[in-house]
Amino acid sequence: MHEDRTMERLMDEDSMQGKYLTFQLGDETYGIEIRYVTEIIGMQSITEVPDMPSYLRGIINLRGKIIPVLDMRARFKKPLQEYHDRTCIIVVDIREVSVGLIVDQVSEVLNIDGNNIELPPDGRTGFSNRFINGIGKVGEDIKLLIDCDRILTKEEYGALLDS
Repeated sequence: MHEDRTMERLMDEDSMQGKYLTFQLGDETYGIEIRYVTEIIGMQSITEVPDMPSYLRGIINLRGKIIPVLDMRARFKKPLQEYHDRTCIIVVDIREVSVGLIVDQVSEVLNIDGNNIELPPDGRTGFSNRFINGIGKVGEDIKLLIDCDRILTKEEYGALLDS
């Protein structure tokens, strides 16, 4: 019985391979591996928490579970804008902790084959971004693929657990 569940989980992981949820922040399109995404919700009332970094907007109560919420515009040092009817929160699991990511809007789920993903240019070219682990090519479009494990540093992650 236990082997069946393990096999089922592996098959689920296989079916998620190469799938990315894409979202907009301004004019850029980003992708996040679908295996991290647990759900997409509309904007909620966010309770501010004192003495937190500016990109951490606060916490929400999602069906009895308290979840920290990050504004991805602030995290990526983009100009802030008013939230609108397309603004939403992508709930992801990062290192077994649920975190909400506020984005301008969710676009679609795309299959991006590994052959169409390139490593970002290295720091010698002036491109240095710890959040991006790949550049996906979809037709003529480029999707910046986010490394979920790097959205928070170990220190920031630890601070969230302590708060």
